[in-house]
Amino acid sequence: MNFEEKTLNTEIIYKGKVITVIKDDIETSDGHKSFREVAIHSGGVVIAAFKDKETILLVKQYRYPLKCVNIELPAGKLEPNENPDIASKRELEEETGYRAKNWKSLGYINTTPGICTEKLYLYLATDLEFVGEHPDEGEVIKCYEYKLSDVYKMIYNGEINDAKTICTITRAKGLNL
Repeated sequence: MNFEEKTLNTEIIYKGKVITVIKDDIETSDGHKSFREVAIHSGGVVIAAFKDKETILLVKQYRYPLKCVNIELPAGKLEPNENPDIASKRELEEETGYRAKNWKSLGYINTTPGICTEKLYLYLATDLEFVGEHPDEGEVIKCYEYKLSDVYKMIYNGEINDAKTICTITRAKGLNL
């Protein structure tokens, strides 16, 4: 069965610093005409950084679209054409003050494939060394250490609802650290 959709026309609706929004007129595989609105995003990285087998670093920061403080793994946006391996190292140090000697890719996730091109690359970082955090200008963020068992409880009870954090911790769990 053919699921592909054919783009007939593309219009840029909005071009910002973080996203571009386009509207595509399309033809579905069964011949119907419709449209798709798509947020174009450069993607990002998410890091599960473990100080030891049971201690993981999480950050707290205010998330303006949600109007609340979120507890999540260190993460950040890719610059256009930036290598995710390099970005993950930069983001870990900026947000937590740690560098890791050991890195493992955990693959990637598509965050909202119905409306956005954002792809997040997931990493496991171990053998950490503190070198001092230096968040981006305007980024108010605080790093905390949590026992992994407590993080699972926080996910189950709804205290952690950040999808990228839940996905990355789930992938890291499968590695039997």
